[in-house]
Amino acid sequence: MSKSNHFRKTYTTEGRPKKSFKILVQLTLLGLLLLPATIFATFAYYTKDLPRPEKFSEFTLAQPTKIYDRTGNVLLYEIFGEEKSEVIPLSEIPEHLQHAVIATEDAEFYSHYGLSLKGTARAVLVNLGLKKSSVVRPGGSTITQQLARNSFLTTEKTISRKIRELILTIELERQYSKSDILSFYLNRIPFGSNVYGIAAASDLYFQKRPQELTLAESATLAAMIQAPSYYSPHGQNKDELLSRKGYVLSRMAQENFITQEQAQASDQEQLVFQDFTSTIRAPHFSLGVLDSLVKKYGEDFVRENGLRVITSLDWELQKIAEQAAKEAAKRNSVFRAHNAALSALDPNTGEILAMVGSADWFADSFPNDCIPGKNCLFDPKLNIATYQQGRQPGSAFKPFVYALAFTKGATGETTVVDQETNFGVWGGKEYIPQNYDEKFHGEVTLREALAQSLNIPAVKVLLEMAGIEESVEFAKTLGITTLQDPSFYGPALVLGGGEVRLLDLVSAYGVFAAEGKKTPPLMILEIQDASGNILERNQHTGIQVVKPSVAAEITSILSDNEARAPLFGIRSPLYIDGFAVAAKTGTTQEYRDAWTIGYTKDIVAGVWAGNNDNTPSDRQPGGALASPFWNDFMTQALPYLAKQKLSGVIP
Repeated sequence: MSKSNHFRKTYTTEGRPKKSFKILVQLTLLGLLLLPATIFATFAYYTKDLPRPEKFSEFTLAQPTKIYDRTGNVLLYEIFGEEKSEVIPLSEIPEHLQHAVIATEDAEFYSHYGLSLKGTARAVLVNLGLKKSSVVRPGGSTITQQLARNSFLTTEKTISRKIRELILTIELERQYSKSDILSFYLNRIPFGSNVYGIAAASDLYFQKRPQELTLAESATLAAMIQAPSYYSPHGQNKDELLSRKGYVLSRMAQENFITQEQAQASDQEQLVFQDFTSTIRAPHFSLGVLDSLVKKYGEDFVRENGLRVITSLDWELQKIAEQAAKEAAKRNSVFRAHNAALSALDPNTGEILAMVGSADWFADSFPNDCIPGKNCLFDPKLNIATYQQGRQPGSAFKPFVYALAFTKGATGETTVVDQETNFGVWGGKEYIPQNYDEKFHGEVTLREALAQSLNIPAVKVLLEMAGIEESVEFAKTLGITTLQDPSFYGPALVLGGGEVRLLDLVSAYGVFAAEGKKTPPLMILEIQDASGNILERNQHTGIQVVKPSVAAEITSILSDNEARAPLFGIRSPLYIDGFAVAAKTGTTQEYRDAWTIGYTKDIVAGVWAGNNDNTPSDRQPGGALASPFWNDFMTQALPYLAKQKLSGVIP
């Protein structure tokens, strides 16, 4: 290689980094020069159509979501429809309520200029799954940001909306004092049930002026702000509301607004919530629908986007069910059973046709001095139909065990001997069950044993033909969601030793009605947005979980009036003239719960009677407390459905 070529290569290689660095410096300087112009242009573009923050009269309410029955004609519940609000000065809002809101929503409110880097970082971590959050993911928004968004903007998740929100936030902070911003916020924040602002919320939930609210009540209102529909004290998440109230109090203590002793004392205070003042039909069902919507779409979306929700509820059947429940509770009160509940669905589609969570949503708790959720015989707001902890089903569980035995080869003509039997030690003592009539019936067929609900043969079927573990798993397959690990249960499983939910029990019986096909319960048929676009249309497809022959055998036995007559009589409430109806009763130990579940191919309905606090009734079985209630409903429901079929309303 020549000397000149060597120097030429060396010069070229060393010159490139210098040239690249020079270009980088030039681009950086150009970017710094253009950045202010870019920011100015961006802000100018997004501010051209923004409302002026000084004109709060431009604030408009979001469109209400409406929940309808299956026809789309009967309005069950309107969420945030007509505004109920009252503007009051900040001086009339107690300091502990202001502090509760600040501690929970924006602890740096008095030190920031509208934006919180800490809150934004926390929100990013939550949304990335790196930090736990509650039912609604936080957006890292300050009180000023929330005010700007709720007053002037939508909640759409777009960059343009966020930029507009930031601009309005800065303008609000520039034009108003912190006291003004907090006053605007507390007078405009939504609190559910068409209510906006602290004054209206205080009246709705506690029938008090804000100045009269206790620290615990103030913390409760602050707890609702994040998701007012989800945390409604009238809904299904009251326990979560009370838990979040405790969180608010702990945050107030952390921020030195109150002492730890005050927080603990207020967390123990028993709160008394006032009843709804708005119109609502089928309240347990409607609030269940609302709960489902909020969990799927989020609180803000449901509250502000004018959804039209068509549910599965048949309003005519619902009215029949509500009246039957009221009459049952009144009739059973002489036997010290003060509440009643009902669920009914179409076994072929899973569509819930009627739901009554208590005998009367609008009635007062009983006794008058009881604490709802703890020691009330009658608790109107608790929904027994979907009660998560469940209740023991008594003999209503037996058909599942018999169905499994039939699946394994037994038949209705298989025989067992009904005689006193010691089944060994279970739970630390010998297990020697008795029949309800305190008699033994010798050799009986499984048809006779199930139809007459004999206990000793049922235990033999469980232990000798079905198996405890297999029976638990089989019941889960049918739709029972509350059973625990199979090792938790003994032979009392077949007599109702495991807790179930009424709706689950009804759905599981629906498998027999649908010839062995399981279709999960369904509450919502269709959801439309404010423009009529369909967001979702639901239709469950059944799956075969039981052999059709086994389902037919269970149905044949449960509808065999002659086979059950020796125990129930030939004209018992389980018999409905003119209709082939399968039915089964259930009574728990010490007469704490009374059940009747029954079905045709078009409807399956189950009822419960008893006391919310698990107090025993006056030794009355399911056949006495629940069956007349069930008969009352089915006697009216079956002709109605038959007429609907003839008219072509039901295919």
